Amino acid sequence: MKAAGEAAQKAEQARAERARQAAAAEEAGIAPAGPAYPLVIDVTEDTFEAEVVQLSGEVPVVIDFRSGRSALSAQLSPLLESLAEEYAGRIVLARIDVDASPVIAQQFGLQAVPTVMAVVAGQLVPLFQGAESESNIRQVLDQLIMVAEQRFGVVGGAGAGAPAGGEQLPQVPEDPALAAAHDALDRGDLGGAIQAYQNVLLDQPGNTEAKLGLAQAQLLRRVEAFDPQAVRAAAAADPKDVAAQLDAADLDLVGGHVEDAFGRLVSTVGRTFGDDRDKARLRLLELFEVIGTDDSRVTAARGALARVLF
Repeated sequence: MKAAGEAAQKAEQARAERARQAAAAEEAGIAPAGPAYPLVIDVTEDTFEAEVVQLSGEVPVVIDFRSGRSALSAQLSPLLESLAEEYAGRIVLARIDVDASPVIAQQFGLQAVPTVMAVVAGQLVPLFQGAESESNIRQVLDQLIMVAEQRFGVVGGAGAGAPAGGEQLPQVPEDPALAAAHDALDRGDLGGAIQAYQNVLLDQPGNTEAKLGLAQAQLLRRVEAFDPQAVRAAAAADPKDVAAQLDAADLDLVGGHVEDAFGRLVSTVGRTFGDDRDKARLRLLELFEVIGTDDSRVTAARGALARVLF
């Protein structure tokens, strides 16, 4: 969340500077320049932070996880590159060869290629896996741009108002059901928010924004009736009591003790088996979503989780 705030602040500064430059250019009768970044970039483990995470504060960065050994990648990648050029600055396409960058593939938990994700203001947004039709990809990109602008304040650079050729991008209205869920969460109506997000997911199982909102609302709902002293005492008294450890981890996270929450659940996974291990692992994955899967603390906890699992 801190990374998202810093990226959003940088994005606001960058937008102000672009607006100043555009105003000066208009006054001087100069045609506006194109975006100040390439539309398609090749990214490695060494350049991911600078070329994806930092740039995501200015423009949504769509990541194409691909492999030269994949026929589907050979089909999908050229289409994504063409769309990146067409969208003319509303998105940037980052291409990652998973064979050359296996650590990134492991950190993101990739199960297959091609897989397409996005990073917006430092927040990871899964998009789709495998090949998709051009029309479906356009819908996904339009929704991504809408979410980037409305929820994160991230807008593409100069020249981003329309695709190449002057055709206006389709405007995607905000989903009323999703807006109602957000409103309920903002009001503190956690039960209403949970139901509203679940309703959205019934119709749109892949809606990442709804999944994130649901995870946040469920976390707050779980801890609202907690007696913090009793929860911590129970967890300290019996490290093998999985329910007590889950409650304490929730309390840690809400209190801002992110590493403590993650460490507690990783340790619980390491000392348990079967259903108990699955409960702790799944709760840890839920808390990753609440914090944001790009956060360095999540990356470190994923590595620790992998070590205790394998």
